[in-house]
Amino acid sequence: MNEPFEWSNAPGKLAGRPLEEWNAAYVKVESYFHALRIRNRVLLGELVQKVLDRAMKRATGELHRSATELAAEEMDLVVTEWFANVLERIPTGVEHVLNTRGRLALLLADMPGKWQDQFLSPGPWPKEFVDAMQDAYLRAGPDFQVSQMTPRPLDLGPITTLTNFGKLPVKKMATIWIAFLLVLGAIFWLTR
Repeated sequence: MNEPFEWSNAPGKLAGRPLEEWNAAYVKVESYFHALRIRNRVLLGELVQKVLDRAMKRATGELHRSATELAAEEMDLVVTEWFANVLERIPTGVEHVLNTRGRLALLLADMPGKWQDQFLSPGPWPKEFVDAMQDAYLRAGPDFQVSQMTPRPLDLGPITTLTNFGKLPVKKMATIWIAFLLVLGAIFWLTR
């Protein structure tokens, strides 16, 4: 308990950054793990600390980036590396697909309910856990593909002819409206 924290180098600072910045990063990482349904407080604290330690190692060299950015990036890297190991997949530059399908596999395999202590732990993992994760990964769906939709002009149908004054002269349109109002007036006068 009396050992100084290895990243503390000045009062009110950690790895050259204000404590408030690291508190914000802590909250973001903790929220992410909460979203993955990690509820064990001790495990949650260890996982967050693991990510923040990695972010602190980079913090002194990347002063232009906030602690939250570094922590979020490290969190993504840690989780993606773990998914690659558990699912026996090689990251191929489209890590967002591995990460997305891996998170879905976590929930489909009910990792938070059955194997919460295995999350981000180094292998070897129980065979049942690995099999459940790999099966859920395959059920997570086809590979996601990035697509682009080009905008097309809207076809509003016949309504466009009513607003297009270029085809109907203004005098002709005014004559039609006056005739319509006269017919309505005549109907009103006759029914009164």
